[in-house]
Amino acid sequence: MNMASVQLRRESSMQESPRSPEAKLGMQVEDLWDVQEPQLSPNEKLNACFESIPVSAFPLAPQGIEIKSDASLAEAVQILAQNKILSAPVVNVDAPEDATWIDRYIGIVEFAGIAVWILLQSEPPSPRSPSSPSGADFAVVANGMTSAAVLGILGPEDASATSGYFFEALTSSDFYKNTKVCDISGSFRWAPFLALQKSNSFLTMLLLLSKYKMKSVPVLDLGDGKIDNIITQSAVIHMLAECTGLHWFESWGTKKLSEIGLPTMSPKQIIMVHEDEPVLQAFKLMWKKRIGGIPVVERGGKKTIGNISLRDIQFLFNSTRDLP
Repeated sequence: MNMASVQLRRESSMQESPRSPEAKLGMQVEDLWDVQEPQLSPNEKLNACFESIPVSAFPLAPQGIEIKSDASLAEAVQILAQNKILSAPVVNVDAPEDATWIDRYIGIVEFAGIAVWILLQSEPPSPRSPSSPSGADFAVVANGMTSAAVLGILGPEDASATSGYFFEALTSSDFYKNTKVCDISGSFRWAPFLALQKSNSFLTMLLLLSKYKMKSVPVLDLGDGKIDNIITQSAVIHMLAECTGLHWFESWGTKKLSEIGLPTMSPKQIIMVHEDEPVLQAFKLMWKKRIGGIPVVERGGKKTIGNISLRDIQFLFNSTRDLP
């Protein structure tokens, strides 16, 4: 396909449907794709294109939400829910004005991490041996340690003990309302987080998201030591969806999943929950395995009846407000 026909096809595609700011990145890849050395393989060409685009070219996130380290867990949950986000960077309120980014931020707080922390406050989460929240359980999380309760498996018999009423009791407690975000910093995955500079490439960003199973990656402005942008996995997927019709994307998008080198796994390796298991079990598995979603299957069968994702965790918090 010559340059003239590529340009004509691109202009026609752009006129047929409105494009988002993310689509401009796809257009940059298209322009770079057309001038790559012909001897390169398609995979090498794509890597070369992504290596040539800095992350500063990615559209700015509409909201620069940060949570102060002295905010309570209840306040953090409210901020995340109101802004419809799954996580946010935590700013150290004790850091000086001229602090570097490493001292300015203490990590990223997540919906899933808070939910698992709350679950830890009742150990073990089973009607066979109930207990009330304790400072010892809190110390386990605050020091970044794990216990049998963290990695344990909840079964169908635990469903009533981890129902909305169970969660309501914990989220309405003074322990939850008075615990500050900085108190659970030991449960954050990074200290403070893996980050990109504005000059880093789009390829580096993609590698971080995939290799470390990150749902988002901050982009730093080293000049003022603050986060300039946060690129999320969903924003990258949206960008790719906006590239439909572009030559470079169509050469990949029309392939079968089995043809693009995705890792395979046996049925026993698939992470799933059964329909009669507590919903908190799904969130524990997602948090532990660093995945964004998990299939729900029939008990005693293999039929998938639904899916639950990290985004659904906000409904777990919100549902406690509606209970009588």
